[in-house]
Amino acid sequence: MKILKTALIGAAMALAAGNPAGFEIWKGSQLKGFEKKLAPKVNAQKVATEQLAKFGNHLVMVAHREGPGEAELHETQADVFIVQTGQATLVVGGEVVGGKTTAPHEIRGASIRGGEKQPLGPGDVVHIPAKLPHQVLVDSGKQFTYAIVKIDSE
Repeated sequence: MKILKTALIGAAMALAAGNPAGFEIWKGSQLKGFEKKLAPKVNAQKVATEQLAKFGNHLVMVAHREGPGEAELHETQADVFIVQTGQATLVVGGEVVGGKTTAPHEIRGASIRGGEKQPLGPGDVVHIPAKLPHQVLVDSGKQFTYAIVKIDSE
């Protein structure tokens, strides 16, 4: 009985203490649920996003796409994609066509010339280093939801 009481007190103390500072967990079921949550919020560019958390030099967000995105180049930020649902094609490399600075260290354009195409599906994880042009293409009538970790190099 004394062992059980000690175990219960220990468990209660652990629950009261909560998670360590800076620790977060998002379960796969939560991330997959963003498809339905973000779909009604899709904008004219056919994308909706929600930032989950920001930590020092990186942040975690979820994106939901129902069409192709713009070509992007982040001068000081790497992206890590964790695909949750749907199918897309990621174009990487080459050069951004009609690229314009849209925010500090961010270049966007209509498309990529000379890039390589990579198919993406649920469970895929992709690392895109800073300064590498990339574009997510989603076929008409299809949807694609993915978690993104954005990591600042500066």
